[in-house]
Amino acid sequence: MSPAEPRPEAERRTVLVTGASGGIGRGVALRFAAAGAPVAVHYRSDAAGARRTVELIEQAGGTARAVHGELATEDGCRAVVEEAARWHGRGIGALVNNAGVQPVRPLRGMTAEEWRAVVDTNLSSVFGCTQAAAPLLAEQGGGSITHIASIEAAQPAPGHAHYAVSKAAVVTHARAAALEYGPLGVRVNTVSPGLVERDGIEEQWPEGVRRWRAAAPDGRLGTAEEVGDACVFLASPQARWINGHDLVLDGGVSARPSW
Repeated sequence: MSPAEPRPEAERRTVLVTGASGGIGRGVALRFAAAGAPVAVHYRSDAAGARRTVELIEQAGGTARAVHGELATEDGCRAVVEEAARWHGRGIGALVNNAGVQPVRPLRGMTAEEWRAVVDTNLSSVFGCTQAAAPLLAEQGGGSITHIASIEAAQPAPGHAHYAVSKAAVVTHARAAALEYGPLGVRVNTVSPGLVERDGIEEQWPEGVRRWRAAAPDGRLGTAEEVGDACVFLASPQARWINGHDLVLDGGVSARPSW
């Protein structure tokens, strides 16, 4: 069965994807919709982007709804999760914690405010949404939570200390949550992408793209939809014995010797 084919687990209940107004989040939302799931498309500020994600899903014959919310607080996370669970009338079956930021700032000279802004968005939102979703998933017989981490959790890039640390913590959070929620039927995993295509990346970071292509065995960047395929798999019955795992998606870049 391919990731795009309907899966029973995906068809029953809503999948909530945070930060789905574009980029990786949009790709994840599109792949879950292609698998037959009603998708709650969360956004914080890009309402037009979220509407576009919904339109793309509906044009392909899927079902989606934009859900607005601020994930910096536990109350905000709870409100988003509960709205997604109520929307389609069948509860929530999977959560993908994708919302995040990736600013570039040298560690030397970084302010505590800049540090907190990244940690709160990338890590605290994962904590809050997981806390809100896990009991609902458990009440309905179980489900899947997937955090979008990064290969920078293990291989930080210059200027990304706050980002890399937040993503390393996201990976550890998933493992800890898997231990505690696993007995309740809730699996928690992470997907760690490498460099993923996005509009303008060739112009914005030509040297980085060149170096990535030189390091990748297949010579290309990943796509948001490929990240989505991994998330669909982890939420599917085929992954029912995968829990607390970090699935790295980097086209083999991490296999290349660094010495």
